[in-house]
Amino acid sequence: MRVDVAVIGAGPVGLCFTRALAAAGLSVALVDKQSMATLRDPVPDGREIALHHASQAILKALDIWHRLPADAISPLRDARVFNGDSPFAMTISSGRGDSRQPLGVLVPNYRLRQAAFDAVAECDGVVWHEAALQRIDSDSRHARLWLDDGTRLEADLAVAADSRFSEARRQMGIGAEMCDNGRSMLVCRMQHDKAHDQSAWEWFDHGQTLALLPLGPHESSVVVTLPKREMESLTALDDETFSTHIAARFDYRLGDMRKQGEPAVYPLVSTYAHRFVARRFALVGDAAVGMHPVTAHGFNLGLQGQQELARRVIVAHRQAQDIGGRAVLGPYERHHRLATGPLYVATQAIVSLYTDDRPPARLLRHAGLRLAERVTPLKMAIAHHLTRQKPPIS
Repeated sequence: MRVDVAVIGAGPVGLCFTRALAAAGLSVALVDKQSMATLRDPVPDGREIALHHASQAILKALDIWHRLPADAISPLRDARVFNGDSPFAMTISSGRGDSRQPLGVLVPNYRLRQAAFDAVAECDGVVWHEAALQRIDSDSRHARLWLDDGTRLEADLAVAADSRFSEARRQMGIGAEMCDNGRSMLVCRMQHDKAHDQSAWEWFDHGQTLALLPLGPHESSVVVTLPKREMESLTALDDETFSTHIAARFDYRLGDMRKQGEPAVYPLVSTYAHRFVARRFALVGDAAVGMHPVTAHGFNLGLQGQQELARRVIVAHRQAQDIGGRAVLGPYERHHRLATGPLYVATQAIVSLYTDDRPPARLLRHAGLRLAERVTPLKMAIAHHLTRQKPPIS
């Protein structure tokens, strides 16, 4: 079977990329080992995705945004960063007064996947393959994929969106920097007695990293990062003890807490591919850059990266040019490395400093937060980055 583009991975980035190409008239083979039933009706996985304004604009242009239930979208007004047991916090906001726009919104990951699936399901020109990739290679004319159900695909371009542990990336000979942080991340929705003010918290405490993502007035998604053994002890607790334990970790700043649903635990591994392209092959999403969640940029970068590649592929297609050639892939790689490289390095440096519990590191990060809080232009620049919008694909 021959198509214009073969997409490996039907996660939200792969689905968005497929939607963009199919809407522009390209034929797409979408490969994922999950069943259509699972993709159509994904189960909650505990993760909340922070979407800044540029990402919301992309989702609107792809006809995905309006498919999200209104009650699944939670505004994110401010972001606050705490260090240790100090009551001081650096606050990032988009301005002053009640009329200021939020920094972004929070959306459950499974809702985002569901909305993206529904948008792709309406497109002509998309052929779904419920199969795992067995082998992939390419030559000067096309990319070739062999699936475990016996299907063989040929495409002008193959694009991998199959996670930070991408099998397609490995088979195409592209290595990646991998940073195993040696910790696990727990996410769980919690009810709490005191109402929050729609601010996200990032709390670098001694021996742990905490985050709070505001949902309803008395509901938040809490994030706890711990070494594996401590995480195993935490997840083994009964519901009541677990709830008390989480409230204590947050120093009862929102009062007593009560567990809502089951917690989910994920390993913390950051990745950055050595290259984003090969011959008639490209990486998008976590297959290209798997960010540490501390800066909440992972999905936003993935969404913007797929938009950049889709834009270049669509322009080449409209001009009857080679959509898998270097003239398309080279500029995409340069653009996406420039957009992601500095932020990836900065994020890893932040993680290294703010998870170091030695006294000199504690003093340095406390001084850094104090300085950053006083430098208004820096905070304004961060807020502008989160609230700015890019033009959608045309």
